Amino acid sequence: MSAFAARAATLADLPVVCSWVDDADTLFYLHPRAQFPLTVAQLAEAFAARELNTVLLADGAPVAFANCYRHTPGECAMIGNVIVAPAWRGRGAARALLAAMAQQAIARWQVRELGVSCFNGNVAGLLCYPALGFAPHAVEARQRDGQPVALLHFRASAAALAATVEPCSPPAV
Repeated sequence: MSAFAARAATLADLPVVCSWVDDADTLFYLHPRAQFPLTVAQLAEAFAARELNTVLLADGAPVAFANCYRHTPGECAMIGNVIVAPAWRGRGAARALLAAMAQQAIARWQVRELGVSCFNGNVAGLLCYPALGFAPHAVEARQRDGQPVALLHFRASAAALAATVEPCSPPAV
């Protein structure tokens, strides 16, 4: 397994992140409001509206991305726009990325829980999150192209997740 490091994402990282979205399903799971194909402008809009935009690096190159779209200090941070580069899926990048997000959220907001959400069609995510310690706690009805879909909400102990890997290099704030 490669050693990972995390750093604050920059706008210069967004073309690489966009290149990981190769179909409409992947885009829907990443950013349901965006239109396929994902453009840097669409991702930049989410980037500007969110906090803790983070890239995970392996051998100095970005291999995963996530951010925080809502937080309550002392309580919970919601992690979104989670994506791992196709070549790095199944290689520990998701665990390292979410651990880095937990470490940052604890440091910045002293949160106790992390939350993530996953659409029912995203089988990889549905299998990954529980393996990382997330437990489902709610289901929300949504629509995709006029068809019903389920958005499953998960939560995990931020401290437990932060401790699952060695601390990553903290992003510059």
